[in-house]
Amino acid sequence: MSSFTLELTETLHDYLLEHGTRESRVAAELRAETRAATRWHPMQISPEQGAFMQWLVRLIGARRTIEVGTFTGYSALVVAEALPIDGRVIACDISTEWTAMGRPFWERAGVADKIDLRLRPAVETLDELVADGGAGGYDFAFIDADKANYDAYYERCLTLLRQGGVIGIDNVLWGGRVANEDANDEDTRAIRALNRKVHGDQRVHVSMLPVGDGLTLAVKN
Repeated sequence: MSSFTLELTETLHDYLLEHGTRESRVAAELRAETRAATRWHPMQISPEQGAFMQWLVRLIGARRTIEVGTFTGYSALVVAEALPIDGRVIACDISTEWTAMGRPFWERAGVADKIDLRLRPAVETLDELVADGGAGGYDFAFIDADKANYDAYYERCLTLLRQGGVIGIDNVLWGGRVANEDANDEDTRAIRALNRKVHGDQRVHVSMLPVGDGLTLAVKN
């Protein structure tokens, strides 16, 4: 037993991946290609976070999901793999270049028809979903995009979620900068502000986990 989260060494991380995840071959290949293609690969979620998100969407019986920030498509792929045949991921991004990398892998994994990629500012897509009567109609939302707009994404996703639906907010520990008083750049301030807001938000139940770069889970009351 331990009262403190165990330090995750490289050896222990390898053990965790081998024994605690069931990453598909296609997902692993997309993750490897992203790592080889760009120095921005750390923006991609870890395989253990992907496995956790798959477990979560299965647990809550999710069918309709939202993703804000798709990058090369790994998180959309793993969530889509966990959805039922009629499930859907509304994937919001503005980069044709990065999302194009993921499309062939979505096809190979047999989940391309579950992923509805919307290439424009996410706030516009989320507002359109609300305007089209989507409020209260979604089961799960994952926010992993530009940090300055995290609050706007959170509010819109909360509107779109049903009671008992879950929002996952990525990068909430921000490499430790949220706890560093000397770090006051715009992104860090935005994440700190949202962390404070969600912690006190009586519309949700909240848990912040030291998974990846920090993952907050907010369950809508």
